[in-house]
Amino acid sequence: MSRPLIGEPLALELVNTQWMHHGRLVDLFDEPGGVESWIAETGLPGVPDAREPLIVARAALRAALGGDEQPLNDVLDRGARRPQLRDGLPVEELVLDSPEWLPAWVAAADLVRLRAERAERIRKCANPDCVLWFYDISKNGRRRWCSMDACGNRAKTDRYQQRHRTT
Repeated sequence: MSRPLIGEPLALELVNTQWMHHGRLVDLFDEPGGVESWIAETGLPGVPDAREPLIVARAALRAALGGDEQPLNDVLDRGARRPQLRDGLPVEELVLDSPEWLPAWVAAADLVRLRAERAERIRKCANPDCVLWFYDISKNGRRRWCSMDACGNRAKTDRYQQRHRTT
C-alpha cells in the first residue's frame, strides 16, 4: 500500500508519512524499506539508524503543528547550522549530535522555515477523517484539502448526496 505523494515541503512530507487508509492509520516507516524510500524520495543523504530519530521528529512536528513547540525544539537542539567561508564563498555546515539525526533535524528546521515564511499557509486537511497536512501555495490561499482528488471530491460528493436526499 503506497502513501499519498503530495509534493509538500520536507517537514510536511515527514508528518504525512502516516495516513488513513480505509479507516486505519498506516505508517510508511513500519513498511520494509519505508525509511530508506522516504529518504531517497526527499533527496536527503541516506544515513543508517535514521528510523527512530524520524519517528521522534514526526511526533515533534505534529506537536508543534498542534501548538506544543517544546518537542520540536528538543529535536532542533540536537544540531545547528554553522556559517563558514570556503574558497571565499559562504557555506553553512550542519553540526549534529549524531549523524542518524540528519534527516530528522533537517525536516524539523524546515518547519521553522515554513513558519517564518507563511505560517498561515500551513494547514491540516479539512476532512475530519484525514490526518494529512499541506502547505497552501494556491494564489488566493483558500485551499482546504490535502488533495482535491481524494478528500475534496469526497466532501463534494457527500454534500451533493446530502442535498439530494433531503429534497
